[in-house]
Amino acid sequence: MAEVLVLVELNPDGAGVRKTTLEALTAARALGEPAAVVVGAPGSAAGARDALAEYGAATVYVAESDDVDSFLVAPKVEVLAQLVADRSPAAVVIPSSQEGKEVAGRLAIKTGSGFLTDVTEIAPDGTATQVAFAGATIVHSRVTTGTPIYTVRGNSVTPTPAPAAAAEQQVPVQLSDAAKATRVVDRVVEQKSSRPELTEAAIVVSGGRGVASAENFSIIEALADSLGAAVGASRAAVDSGYYPHTFQVGQTGKTVSPQLYIAVGISGAIQHRAGMQTSKTIVAVNKDPEAPIFELADFGVVGDLNTVVPQTTEQITSRKA
Repeated sequence: MAEVLVLVELNPDGAGVRKTTLEALTAARALGEPAAVVVGAPGSAAGARDALAEYGAATVYVAESDDVDSFLVAPKVEVLAQLVADRSPAAVVIPSSQEGKEVAGRLAIKTGSGFLTDVTEIAPDGTATQVAFAGATIVHSRVTTGTPIYTVRGNSVTPTPAPAAAAEQQVPVQLSDAAKATRVVDRVVEQKSSRPELTEAAIVVSGGRGVASAENFSIIEALADSLGAAVGASRAAVDSGYYPHTFQVGQTGKTVSPQLYIAVGISGAIQHRAGMQTSKTIVAVNKDPEAPIFELADFGVVGDLNTVVPQTTEQITSRKA
């Protein structure tokens, strides 16, 4: 069976792999036998091996070096390019994070290959499914040049265990002079909340202009916390100063595809829909029965969010007790 390289995204704290990696391993199985590629500081692969074995990595290529943390994406690109040359894989699958997209673009140039980004499904014949034009069109595409490279949109594939050997093979990290042109001189750890990462969360609760104030976003946060969900916001909400821009969902913000998306006080403009319409189940709460969001929603509640949301939170909390 043909080998498919899968770039591993490690958790920032080094403890295991991100869920996006398990999704990429699952998607890669359609094309062949997944082979995970771990590029990191010494010891990085040790904490990832069990998860990689559980989700189908027949081989784990371990590229560890003290130099890796001194650069941004260059070491990952160099290692993948070398493996593509040496192993002639059927494809390369990469999680569709900001870093993943940059790695894919650079790798495509280095290997003379075509690549498809933000794919939601990969068929056995290599055909990828993408959502285009703000969600108005579903596109099916194939790479016709070089080694196909795909970046898989988060939460578009359900991770499915498929135990494999995860046999480790060491790969030297050899950086070209060009790769060393820019060096990391300092790192600052971003303070994270206890909530899930927005782009990886299985449940997202987003608030819009209808929330009416930054203070009132506390009811959105309370509902999210009762569900173990991430908090998002529409562009109208962040532009009004109700919530930080880093939590914006939409065409000019982050794209999410959770199992459950709850849109509270969001009208449903096309720009917002482009960032969340691939969610598996969509629930909308809005006082305007004609709001466009109801055209997209699986379930809709017409009512005052200041009444509906706290009652929902109360019910969820009581049932969990």
